[in-house]
Parts: sequence; structure tokens; C-alpha cells
Amino acid sequence: MELHNLTPELGSVKKKKRIARGQGSGRGGTSTRGHKGAKSRSGYSSKRAFEGGQMPLQMRLPKRGFKSPNRVEYVALNLARLQEINDKYGLKDVSVDALYENRIIKKGDRVKVLGNGELSSAVNVTVHAISKAAKAAIEDKGGSVTLL
Repeated sequence: MELHNLTPELGSVKKKKRIARGQGSGRGGTSTRGHKGAKSRSGYSSKRAFEGGQMPLQMRLPKRGFKSPNRVEYVALNLARLQEINDKYGLKDVSVDALYENRIIKKGDRVKVLGNGELSSAVNVTVHAISKAAKAAIEDKGGSVTLL
């Protein structure tokens, strides 16, 4: 075998379709583009979501909803849930890091304590937000509240 003897495998190389090379080629005249119309012109490209002049689907459907980029989403924890966490994991100091380590919240979640339920023991809480009722209930039991 020598370099000047090498040829591609049979059937692996196809001939290029040569259009617009005269009538004798079989692809002259309209050059496989059909007759007239925008698609036969050079420079034609259809617009995204163009439906031939019919009103496009995304314009026919109603606009709905709004999500404010400034809204702060909190994971709500009631006092009853804090008591469950205290009983199950033995956490006297409930902080965002402790909640994350015990897989109660996800990384980056913001936590707000709400006042539903009751506490039976003192708990020290370190969270992002807390309701007035929850703060009063925690402090009545001898716990403390720290906001991040």
C-alpha cells in the first residue's frame, strides 16, 4: 500500500448536488426552488414562530401571571414543627445551618418561624424572619431569637 494508491471506501463519498448549472444538468431553471414566492428568493429566512400570516400560537394565547424578581421566598416553620425538631434531633439551638445539616431545608433557603402550635421547652432560634406571635411564644418559654 502506498499513498498514491489510497482511495475512499466504495459508497462513502457522494457527489455534490450541482444546482443552477444549465438546463442539461436537470437542475437548471428554477434550481430546485420551485416557482416564484419568498422561498425561491435569495436571502429568504422564515421568522421564528411564523405561521404563514396566521396569528402565531404564542400571540393567540392569553398572557398570565407575574413573578416579581424582588420577592423573597421563605420556608415556613411553625412552633409545632420546631418542637418536633427539638424532640427528634435534640436541637436546643435551632439555626439555619443546623436545619440544613438535618435536611429540613435546602441550601440557600430562607427560614421564617410562624406562631402556629406550642412549645414545651426553651429553644434558641437563629433564622431570617419571625412573626410577632412566634417571637413572644419562644421568649415566654425562656428561649431567645436572633435574626440573620
